[in-house]
Amino acid sequence: MALSRPLARLLNITRHFQFRKMATDAKYYPIPIEAAHTDSSLTFNHTCLRVKDPKRSVDFYESKFGMELIGKKEFPESKFDLYFLSFPKANFHRNANGDIDVFRNSGVLELTHNYGTENDPNFKINNGNEEPHRGFGHICFTVPDVTHTCELLESKGVDFKKRLTDGRQKDIAFALDPDGYWIELVQYNRPGASDKFDVGYLFNHTMIRVKDAKKSLEFYQNVLGMHLLDVSEHANAKFTLYFLGYSRDSARWSQEGVLELTHNWGTEDDADFKYHNGNEQPQGYGHICVSLVNPNVLCKEIENKYGDKIQWPVKFNQGKMKNLAFIKDPDGYSIEIIPFGYN
Repeated sequence: MALSRPLARLLNITRHFQFRKMATDAKYYPIPIEAAHTDSSLTFNHTCLRVKDPKRSVDFYESKFGMELIGKKEFPESKFDLYFLSFPKANFHRNANGDIDVFRNSGVLELTHNYGTENDPNFKINNGNEEPHRGFGHICFTVPDVTHTCELLESKGVDFKKRLTDGRQKDIAFALDPDGYWIELVQYNRPGASDKFDVGYLFNHTMIRVKDAKKSLEFYQNVLGMHLLDVSEHANAKFTLYFLGYSRDSARWSQEGVLELTHNWGTEDDADFKYHNGNEQPQGYGHICVSLVNPNVLCKEIENKYGDKIQWPVKFNQGKMKNLAFIKDPDGYSIEIIPFGYN
């Protein structure tokens, strides 16, 4: 079947992103996890954000951005619910019943609601960008025409942290969701491109700040098997951005399921420096999630090869919620590991 021109373009934009999957000259995580490097099913599935009022937040992402609620899980005994949203797709992976397999798809946003927060006037989410609780930075949606998108959002009453006209970068904007989380808006039709295309909005990446770039890159490449897709250095402002993911079939701004690591130069040399991981008080950002066919194999190999060097808040199949695991990266950010079809 012939591909449409926009889709063919997305699948063939490989540019110069030919970095090795494994981190070379590894010092902190020198042992590659074979299960992570040979299992093609590995997927950056979702990003979890806690929200104060789920009705308000779900409506925001649906009515302002056009996302759709593809799943909901209720845990009344633990007093929390999970809402899963994604941009509409014609090719969602589905289970045997024909329902969307929430944990097999990429580009999913999980909103976690702890009962009662919506009725507490003093409760406030930590958006990850205010001192002294910085850590998580933002989620990013890439769009075909960022100017048009920003105009549309403003007409809908969406607040902005940064408009296109603000600051030096005139091609990037940051919208604000109801809890003050930053949503970066970037155009995937790059400047100078000969043809424009429109595949709708994409949940492109999630950004977290890291203390030591080398240590974090080794972890996400060697332990979790991600590829380094792109590096963007900003010497004037003394920070570097690293973009990682599981697919190298297209340029990173035209993908879903990308992780952005932001390194502010010099933090690695400060023994007392620490980022807020979102799960300590005050809470906000929760975790990212990688999914695959058989997470038990991956988890066992990580545990066998790294032992106590990697922290496990929940080892596979040993927590209250079975058949999943949580590990921590070098900065203490949580990563959920879960199988396709989890229910």
